[in-house]
Amino acid sequence: MAESELETYIAEENLPYEFCPGCSHGKVLSAVSDSLKQQKLNPTEVVIVTDIGCVGLSDKYFVTHAFHGLHGRAITYASGIKMGNPDLKVVVLMGDGGCGIGGHHLLNAARSNTDVTVLVFNNFNFGMTGGQHSATTPLDSITPTTSFGSTDAPMDIAGTAKVNGGGFVARATAFDEDLPEMISKAMNHDGFSLIDIWELCTAYYVVRNDFGRKEMMNYMDSINMESGLLQKTDRSSFQTNYKNIQEQASKQKPMGGLVLETKFSSDLDKPIRIVLAGAAGQKVVSAGNLLAAAATLSGLWTSRRADFPITIQTGFSVAEVVISPEPVLYSGIMKPDVAALIAPEGRDKITRLTRAMDKTGLIYFAEGLGNVDSKAKQLPLLFPKSAQKEIRKNISALTAGYLTQELGLFPFEALQEAVRLIQKPKIAEINLGVLALT
Repeated sequence: MAESELETYIAEENLPYEFCPGCSHGKVLSAVSDSLKQQKLNPTEVVIVTDIGCVGLSDKYFVTHAFHGLHGRAITYASGIKMGNPDLKVVVLMGDGGCGIGGHHLLNAARSNTDVTVLVFNNFNFGMTGGQHSATTPLDSITPTTSFGSTDAPMDIAGTAKVNGGGFVARATAFDEDLPEMISKAMNHDGFSLIDIWELCTAYYVVRNDFGRKEMMNYMDSINMESGLLQKTDRSSFQTNYKNIQEQASKQKPMGGLVLETKFSSDLDKPIRIVLAGAAGQKVVSAGNLLAAAATLSGLWTSRRADFPITIQTGFSVAEVVISPEPVLYSGIMKPDVAALIAPEGRDKITRLTRAMDKTGLIYFAEGLGNVDSKAKQLPLLFPKSAQKEIRKNISALTAGYLTQELGLFPFEALQEAVRLIQKPKIAEINLGVLALT
């Protein structure tokens, strides 16, 4: 990995003013920054993953990549990120609340030994929402939800990770001077690593339970929860095992299924980002599939994304297609090169995207959908008279054919071949007839 000479990995303009006076979160975040500094990591090689709660604010405090998600789900996001790019250092920052809510994810990540590092900010209560008891709240503790004392046995987070096979498991406190070194060791372990970091919530738990640093350490001793490194195994990480399986699989005969082999050629010399915006029932997503498949048949790289409401059969339907002569490394479209508006629902849904387009962009619109707020050039979808009867039922397929010819993305025959290969025979017959009209 490339080395960095940063003095701090904290985004100082976003310093944690949200934390209460005396809160231990700041100490742990400083330890994380010191660890990254010790490792001389380039910020682009690190991803901080958080969920909800006080510690969930922390993703914006670092100059690294960041991902913020739902409560208790941070480990799942981190696991996916690591699978997508195994070279990244993926660090989860989550609280004891998130561990309780997402306990299933915690134990399964430990069991599979996925190569992410989990740092638990364990302050024994839900600090952001008023100090309610959490999965780690000690017995007899007073909280707003246990006003006469907690009756629940506290969860041993480190023990849970350990018994489920976590590769590197430790327990520490926010006051440990060697915490940065411990974090560095965890991050460099090949496999699941977790540090259960005990700390103080001065706003709620400390004041209700006369619980300070000394009392915290006494409590740790009283329930026989040792600190320091609790487990370190040589078991291969999930990513290492997966890579080995993939290498074995590559030597086997490929599984059956649809393979789109290059049959055509294209003169496209730069990426083009296309958004089709229509309504449910217009087969917008299918049209996006056709464009992506035709691009693949023409030797191009492509990605296709779909967006529609949970109701599926009502509302908007949007397909985003990226077509490129080079690999597509990011499938999102922030500023389309081309937008096709074929229904009011889709037009309204992508207003942010059409507003982002500049004068180099093209917006094609069906009848009655023009004059949107955009600097892009706006042109009507001028379907041939022979196709007028098909507009209501098959406007998406017509639009795919129209854009293929207008933009010169790839040979029109590639689009027709895509119809034959990826659509059911009855639907293919209809769409081939529709395309013949364009």
